[in-house]
Amino acid sequence: MAFQKRQGPKRRRPASSWDKGSRRPRRFAEIKAHEISYTDERVLRRFLSDRGKIVPRRISGISSKNQRLLCQAIKRARHLALLPYVNEVYK
Repeated sequence: MAFQKRQGPKRRRPASSWDKGSRRPRRFAEIKAHEISYTDERVLRRFLSDRGKIVPRRISGISSKNQRLLCQAIKRARHLALLPYVNEVYK
């Protein structure tokens, strides 16, 4: 028994808020990506969650290349004890 192809109109995916012409905010454009460094703790904390996890690219809105640079800088800062691995103990 073979599957039959649909003969009706194709389903459209639901429109998201980004489909309406607006663009994601470019966070690295604001802080100039070539200036990102593991010593700049204030900038790196913007891309950490409240528990100390690195915010994913789809949420932060930065390119994959800059996300890799950011992760590398955060991991270096953690290794040198400039940033904590886990922020605080939760009760």
